[in-house]
Amino acid sequence: QVQLVESGGGLVQAGGSLRLSCTASGRTFSSYAMGWFRQAPGKEREFVAAISRRGGTYYSDSVKGRFTISRDNAKNTVYLQMSSLKPEDTAVYFCAAKDTIVVVVTTREYDYWGQGTQVTVSS
Repeated sequence: QVQLVESGGGLVQAGGSLRLSCTASGRTFSSYAMGWFRQAPGKEREFVAAISRRGGTYYSDSVKGRFTISRDNAKNTVYLQMSSLKPEDTAVYFCAAKDTIVVVVTTREYDYWGQGTQVTVSS
């Protein structure tokens, strides 16, 4: 069992930056593919970014060039650095984990989820 705890959300003006963190319990974090998803009110949860256990990354077109996903296996933590934020980035952001070697980009494939952290971008 893996428990994920997100942090770092908050209120920021358009054009600003935030860094989200997701810390995992357990001793096998390095074997997990990790992902970030977001869900705005009234919308489905959507893929944002993912990183494989070996550090390969993949981004949605809507955040490519603005967001960066990274991981620190020594700290059992995955990060999402968000820059040039837009009001449409406003959502609850979730991290997810799956014990696999590949990058995972779909919601249904992940086994573990955090509780989410709110990001609000004001115009």
